[in-house]
Amino acid sequence: MAMVLWGGSSLAQQDAQYTQYMYNTMSVNPAYAGSRGQLSVAALYRSQWAGLDGAPETFTLNLHSPIRESRVGYGISIVHDNIGSGVVQETYLDAVVSYTVDVSRDAKLSFGLKAGGNMLSLDFSGLRNFDAEPVQAANIDNRFSPNFGVGAYYHTDRFYAGLSAPNLLENEYFDNSRQEANQVQFLSTERINFYAIAGYVFDLNYNLKFKPAVLTKVVSGAPLQLDLSGSFLFNEKFSFGAAYRWDAAISGLIGFQLNQQLMVGIAYDRETTALGGTQFNDGSFELFLRWELVRSFERMVSPRFF
Repeated sequence: MAMVLWGGSSLAQQDAQYTQYMYNTMSVNPAYAGSRGQLSVAALYRSQWAGLDGAPETFTLNLHSPIRESRVGYGISIVHDNIGSGVVQETYLDAVVSYTVDVSRDAKLSFGLKAGGNMLSLDFSGLRNFDAEPVQAANIDNRFSPNFGVGAYYHTDRFYAGLSAPNLLENEYFDNSRQEANQVQFLSTERINFYAIAGYVFDLNYNLKFKPAVLTKVVSGAPLQLDLSGSFLFNEKFSFGAAYRWDAAISGLIGFQLNQQLMVGIAYDRETTALGGTQFNDGSFELFLRWELVRSFERMVSPRFF
């Protein structure tokens, strides 16, 4: 999500938000890389505030795997944001590596590092579609800014918890070439987003499991974001549940494990703020797809729910 203000103020950027964060963990914590024990490819598309002209869209693609017979995991993470129908476009591309240690017979602790950067494009001429007062400034075209992030991830077969800061450098963008009124001098600043994530799996009976989860995001200059969710898994194939984003939205989630390799998930958010009651806002949608390299002759001893 981004907020654009003119006349010497800023475009203050926050990391994208996800309702299906429990399936998209590597986007917020590099220590997750390789934790599923096999090659895993996950894609997520989010349409924020559908029905609003120029509403944000986010696409993520994560590929990660452990290195055989080692404690090292590796991966690639891509996140692309599109705001204002192309007015603001930002793409993050990162390489991820993790190292895992056994803290007990059933528990592992991983440490992760990601390094890469983002490409930012900002088309001021496109703002005329949203603001009657023209903004006079040079466009930003694919400006690259390096960044890196860190994380820690603890997990057993039933429980997981993680802490992370995916982007530690607060990159800034300036245009000091003009000092007149209505000229943009300070365009963008990135803030460090700190994440805490946790979840647990309960066996309710032979065919039904329940997993509550929580994701907390803290960023300077923005309200605390708290996501609470509860999902059920029936017969290790079909999942369904609900989520609540504190003072922001309520959500419904469903997922299908089509086979050992392929899973699809869908989420729908409805704003609980004044924005949610407008006729131009049809809510937010997410589509999630995960493919894993599970060979036909292999059988997972304990199917992963996270």
